[in-house]
Order: sequence, then structure tokens, then C-alpha cells
Amino acid sequence: MADVATRRGRSDRVTSLARAVTEVFQPRNLLLVGMVGIGLAAAGDWTGLPWGLLAALCAGIVPASYIEWERKRGTWGDRHVVDRTKRAPIFFVILGSTGAGSAVMVLGGAPTGILVTMLSLWGMTIGLLSVNTVWKISVDAAVASAVVAQLAVVHSPWWLLAYALTVAVCWSRVALRYHTTGQTIAGAALGAATTAAFLFV
Repeated sequence: MADVATRRGRSDRVTSLARAVTEVFQPRNLLLVGMVGIGLAAAGDWTGLPWGLLAALCAGIVPASYIEWERKRGTWGDRHVVDRTKRAPIFFVILGSTGAGSAVMVLGGAPTGILVTMLSLWGMTIGLLSVNTVWKISVDAAVASAVVAQLAVVHSPWWLLAYALTVAVCWSRVALRYHTTGQTIAGAALGAATTAAFLFV
């Protein structure tokens, strides 16, 4: 009996930790920090801050706000949208929002680095949407991987050490049973692939 209680307690602690990791490092939060950092690096000074904030707004805050709005309407239970068939509208909102943000950046003469980042996130969303039509893929893992990879390209390769954070996000998604290991690995791989856009700059 004591062993059962011990195992249950350990399981509860793991679940609590996984939930904390997945909430703290959710896409909205990572994009807010990451896009500001990329904007500053791309400009080389504080003038990149507004561009970073615009990127965070379009790529992270607007989609998160849409998800919350739909959640309150009862469209789905929480931000995780575990039913793959209900995810398409979210991807279309992301495409529209990042596309609009990219257009503003082009017209406003934004630094190349932050514009390329936005376009690469737009391309990543196309990939997520395409895969999602037939198989559930982890958006959280994709964003965590993309942000780290892009920071490594724009700032320093030392940022690759932050892939430990991406691994933690993948673990949390699996531990909470929102995704399988394969779905998080696929998401992380797709996120890393977004840095290929920088090869054409």
C-alpha cells in the first residue's frame, strides 16, 4: 500500500513539473523573448526592439489570444487543442498574422534578420498545417526548436546549448500525454529547419 502511495506521489510530482514546463515555455512566451532578442541582434541596437515586439505580437500573442477567445467560447477545452481536426483555424490565424507582420516589416524597412525570421516562421506554419492534415505534430516543440535555432544563427552558436530547453518542452508534452515522442521529435526537427531560410540571405 505504501509503495502504491509512493508511486502515485512521484507520478503527481512529475505531472506537476511537466505542466509547469509546458506552461512557462509555451509558444507565446518563447516567441516574446526570442523575437525581441532577434530584433535587437538584427538591428544591432535598440531600434530593433519595436520590430522584435511586432514579431512577437504577430507570431505569438495574436495566435494565443485567438486560442483563448475560442476556448472561452467553448470551441475547445484549453490552449493545447488536443484534437488534431480542430487545429486548422489556428494555423490560418498564424499565417494571416505573421504574413501581415511581414508585410509591415517590408514596408517599414525592418532589419533583414527579423524579417527573415518572420518569413521562416510563416514557412514553418505551412509545414505544421500540412503535416497536421494527416498526423498530429507538436507545435510547442516546433516553436521551442525554431526560437533556439534562430537565436543561434542571429546571435551566437552558444545559443544551441538552449536546446536543453527544447528537450524539456518535448519531455513535458509527452509526459502530459499531449503528444507521442515521435510527434515532438518531428516538431523540433521542423522548427530547426526554419533556419534554412537564413541560407538565402
